[in-house]
Amino acid sequence: MFQRILIANRGEIALRIIRACREMGIETVAVYSEADRGAHYLDLATEAYCIGPPPASDSYLLINNIISCAEIGNVQAIHPGYGFLAENAHFAEVCRSCNIEFIGPDHEAMAKLGDKVSARQIAIDAKVNVVPGSDGLVTDENEAVKLANKIGYPIIIKATAGGGGKGMRVARNDINLKSGLKSAALEAEKSFGNAGVYIEKYVENPRHVEVQLLADNHGKVLHLWERDCSLQRRHQKLVEESPAPNLPKAVREDMCKAAVRLAKTAGYTNAGTVEFIVDKDNKYYFIEVNARIQVEHPVSEMITGIDLIQEQIKIAAGEKLELKQRSIPCNGVAMELRINAEDPDNGFFASPGTITELRVPGGLGVRFDSHVHAGYTISPYYDSLIGKLIVHADTREEALARMRRAIDEFHVEGIKTTLPLAKKIFNNSMFISAEVDTTFIERTWC
Repeated sequence: MFQRILIANRGEIALRIIRACREMGIETVAVYSEADRGAHYLDLATEAYCIGPPPASDSYLLINNIISCAEIGNVQAIHPGYGFLAENAHFAEVCRSCNIEFIGPDHEAMAKLGDKVSARQIAIDAKVNVVPGSDGLVTDENEAVKLANKIGYPIIIKATAGGGGKGMRVARNDINLKSGLKSAALEAEKSFGNAGVYIEKYVENPRHVEVQLLADNHGKVLHLWERDCSLQRRHQKLVEESPAPNLPKAVREDMCKAAVRLAKTAGYTNAGTVEFIVDKDNKYYFIEVNARIQVEHPVSEMITGIDLIQEQIKIAAGEKLELKQRSIPCNGVAMELRINAEDPDNGFFASPGTITELRVPGGLGVRFDSHVHAGYTISPYYDSLIGKLIVHADTREEALARMRRAIDEFHVEGIKTTLPLAKKIFNNSMFISAEVDTTFIERTWC
């Protein structure tokens, strides 16, 4: 087992990893930008090093600076968290070339699954349902038009290296498709340095359901059930829950098996998530793999009782998964609400600033994963996430009631937050009856 780990991240996820390591008796090395200097969570690390000025491009994304801190800190492994370099195959390769274990998948598997065209082919090889679309990248708009007419509109254009909704366009006719191909490619080039795009049939008003996986280096792949992440705004998740409500048992079990099959075909190791869209007839289609721990991992932890960060560390250290698929429970219902420093009444405009007062909820079945506190300043340089409010209860009805109670207890001053929208969501009759899809937020409040 590792004696010391560097955490190549910040904020909530950095604190989450520090806590997991402390319970395992592992020392931690934190890194921080000048904007994060003085953050309280840094005091819980064994050591902390500044890696640059506030912009992520000058700090958290600088591989050389992070590797230098790892060498100075004498660590055996690096945990990337989520975001920043977490899905950067080159970073994973550099870590291992420096004899520092990367707590995540092999760089080759990450690269294959990080490219959506390659990942789609792996899914096909694993006999996992994929949305009808192009066999590879689209390079000729006339060929794209022919295929679109064969598949049938609407069509969605996707960047092969995309994420977060960038490099995506929906086309409902030939003219839309031609213009969308150009604009999506330009945005993809600007955002990811890769202008490659492909097309698929656009499944209207789908649900977004994902399967959490753990895979060791000895051939064992396990699923920890599924999460419904349908409540989104501009492809950014707002609420997640597990298990997915109103999903037939047979579909659920088949989807989880398909995710395991895909991971085995890809030679995937460590923690990861296979994402699907589910249409109105409960037919599911593979969309992508997130080759890292995800923001919403706590809901899977709550229903299974398994610490995913600790399992990641054990796998990276070469240990075999002691878990057995049949013994992984799915107890009750867990929900996660992301609370962001944004103004939902003003186009979700970011609200950086200093938190002058903060009171967080507690009680049975309530968990708040966050690094903020009264006096903490939300920086304009990074993601606006303040924290994640998670509840767990025996039934969905009880979980909803618990979340409503927790939201009412939550009090923050000094900045705008998404809590007012959260109150509306958890009191909405359609959400309460689980009759929602990925367009629900835009259709109802935006």
